[in-house]
Amino acid sequence: MPAEPDVIAPQAQALKAGDGVVVQIGGRWRVTEPHPSWRELLGSEKPKSVKVVLKDLERWDSALLLFLFDAARWCRAASVPLDTSELPESLRSLLQQLATAEVKETAVDRRTGFVQAVGIATVAVWRAVGEISRFVGEITISALHLLKFPRRFRWRDCLFEMQQCGAMALPIVGLISFLVGVTLAYTGAIILRQYGGDIYVADLVGLSMVREMGAMMTAVVLAGRTGAAFAAQIGNMRANEEVDALETLGFSPVDFLVMPRIVALALMMPLLAMYSNCLGIVGGMVIGQTVLQIPPSAYWVEMLTIVDLSDVSTGLIKAASFGLIVGLCGCLRGLQADRSAAGVGRAATSAVVTAILLIIVADSIYAVVFNILGL
Repeated sequence: MPAEPDVIAPQAQALKAGDGVVVQIGGRWRVTEPHPSWRELLGSEKPKSVKVVLKDLERWDSALLLFLFDAARWCRAASVPLDTSELPESLRSLLQQLATAEVKETAVDRRTGFVQAVGIATVAVWRAVGEISRFVGEITISALHLLKFPRRFRWRDCLFEMQQCGAMALPIVGLISFLVGVTLAYTGAIILRQYGGDIYVADLVGLSMVREMGAMMTAVVLAGRTGAAFAAQIGNMRANEEVDALETLGFSPVDFLVMPRIVALALMMPLLAMYSNCLGIVGGMVIGQTVLQIPPSAYWVEMLTIVDLSDVSTGLIKAASFGLIVGLCGCLRGLQADRSAAGVGRAATSAVVTAILLIIVADSIYAVVFNILGL
């Protein structure tokens, strides 16, 4: 068999012709093989004109077309005329089509107007409300299923979550509640001492803790502690595709992951609120004895004159509702988390912010409703 002829490498040579340059192109141009670069060919020179001619050109493909396109673009940027009159008509036609099809970047005003920003925010709020409503509906269906089939509920997981959000939260809840009681007693003493009503500090601290501050501070602490933990745990499971695995196996993530956590919070929040009330009252009692010289027995008797069972029940109702809100926000943001580490962090932050916002809104609604009912 005759041997194949050696492949002739692509060639491009720049020859000076007066003030201009004549570029001779030859050889075999293939896109799969190295070929000359236009900028390396001219270097730092800037001729007055450029002319392209063919010499011993055997075959060519898109490699030659791209080389000529770079030449045309360089000449256009440098305001140097390019002469391609000696090129074949087919090559000039392809070069013209490539130049016509070049994508040109245009400046686009991407600023968002006021009306557009309001519309985008409205759509986002509407979608968020829809997602929350759908999630609450799924929780309601799961709760009815729990009441109908209590043996199928994951009580072991619920007891574990009760320990984590209840017993493990006692130190931080107790410390904050005690300090809140101390702060309320000091603040009340500043005003009541002017009128000789030091003993009424017991009424102020007891009523404030039982009706408002006990449930509120406990809910805020659990929103930052337990709600963020729920969002991070479920968000991490979503990033690791464990939630998808549960759905593939036929398990509902709401029944398997959400309900044990929400039930645990709903059961432990009233108990933690009672614990918070006691520590807040003790904090006020300490200030009453050390600063105002009020004996603990007198403090306790005076507090019982204004705090009754209705005040305690309103605080417990709020606490149970706040527990549901914290659990719902933590689990919802966890299920909505992006499948990344950053998404898990954003979900935890969003769970805390959403829970605290809804807690304050719910407390305001309760204040209006209880005032109307005379509680």
